[in-house]
Amino acid sequence: MRQFKAKAHRDLPPTTLWGYNGSWPGPTIEAQSGQALNVNWVSKLPDVHLLPIDHSIHGADASLPSVRNVAHLHGACVLPDDDGYPEAWFTANGEHGPKFNPRPSHYPNCQPSTTLWYHDHCLGITRLNVYAGLAGFYLIRDETEAALNLPQGEFEIPLMLQDRLFHHDGSLYYPRVVNGPKEHSIWIQELFGDMNCVNGKVTPFLEVEPRRYRFRILNASNSRFYHLRLFNSDATGKLEDDSFDAPAFHQIGTDGGLLPAPVELHYLLIAPAERFDVVLDFSECGGKSFSLINDAPAPYTMGGQYLAEDVMLFKVSRPLSGKDTSSVPITLAPFVPIEPTFGMRERMLLVSEKERQSDGYVITGLLGNAHWHEPITEDPKVGSTEIWSFVNITSDVHPLHVHLVQFQILNRQAFDVPTYQQTGKIVFTGRPMAPESNERPARKDTIKSYPGYVTRVIQRFDLPAGATITPGQELLYVWHCHILEHEDNEMMRPYKVIT
Repeated sequence: MRQFKAKAHRDLPPTTLWGYNGSWPGPTIEAQSGQALNVNWVSKLPDVHLLPIDHSIHGADASLPSVRNVAHLHGACVLPDDDGYPEAWFTANGEHGPKFNPRPSHYPNCQPSTTLWYHDHCLGITRLNVYAGLAGFYLIRDETEAALNLPQGEFEIPLMLQDRLFHHDGSLYYPRVVNGPKEHSIWIQELFGDMNCVNGKVTPFLEVEPRRYRFRILNASNSRFYHLRLFNSDATGKLEDDSFDAPAFHQIGTDGGLLPAPVELHYLLIAPAERFDVVLDFSECGGKSFSLINDAPAPYTMGGQYLAEDVMLFKVSRPLSGKDTSSVPITLAPFVPIEPTFGMRERMLLVSEKERQSDGYVITGLLGNAHWHEPITEDPKVGSTEIWSFVNITSDVHPLHVHLVQFQILNRQAFDVPTYQQTGKIVFTGRPMAPESNERPARKDTIKSYPGYVTRVIQRFDLPAGATITPGQELLYVWHCHILEHEDNEMMRPYKVIT
């Protein structure tokens, strides 16, 4: 992890950033399923943070080093020491937190081919460290994927979507709350930039050939949701019409790997931390251009903050370098759904926010109605299968992420929020709704929890293959909202897996 300068746009002066190996995004790491990999995360960062720190947040005390880091491989099945626990931080000067692991992180890669990503996960300042640039792709490949004849090589491109604010001198701008609550003089509820960045560049263009391309799309923004659609445009990005005469998204994979079969979509709704693996077919589009546009309200779905629409531009302007022999097969990868059974444990987990009475300003968010430091209440056994039902009584859509596991979505069901707030009882107001077409059957590690809905996921708490454990061990992981401003301010809880 180093501090460096890079140009995010031709019309901006160089921006001071933090990055893994001095790049934003960090290097794309490729691994093979079943072949373990060790990564040694080293800090060469300065002592002073790039951005303002709110020391009133739990875990961001002024007594701690202002620059401290720990890397988390998001979506990976790993043992706790290698998971990037929020209190496992360390510094360039050798200081470290109570859960620090001095060894290189060990990633077993005991998962099917998928798109993971790594990012900072330090308690109380994750939002600042990721905003500074500490994020990168981690791809796992396997023989099933290799046999599918999907676009590959230069025709397979990861796309990391992040929104940012820049000063005129090119430096990153992270806003403060001028008249915020006395509890948090700097922290803001959510961060929305006015510039969309793709792979570290502001609203870039990509020149493509008239052929199929595979794009691994990651929303690595702090808070922004993206509702993406392709529009016909000219070569400058100016929209020509709003028809659907543009290539469709053929989604082939999601957080946990390949889908059983492709799903054709004209829109993609992607929450922070979600990954969508898609194929776009430009083979009949020679000479045309297409703008990727976002129209998701911010915050999603309430709106009120800046809507950053332009994401990137595709120009089908390159000559065909060779015959396109790739394809999108009818079937992709085998999938075994986890089915609920009678007597299976279901945990009802409250998703709530505490608001200031004077103006409704959200002071903090909570999961399970508990703060980070309070006793652990979620304690599944190794190898057990549980249903976790997220009961969202807030007005926000929260992308919830559970470490260690890849879960499967069962359904969403509306309930009467005022009745719950007054009595603590859940009164359903509708039938269970089936997941979206690209959510089940699918392996996910991040799920959109909608306001006024109970969102149910089913998950088996398996450890990495070959893990050495002893009876009675308590293995520590976390689950949290992946709006980073929420995660940093109490919307994260530890949980333990019991051997």
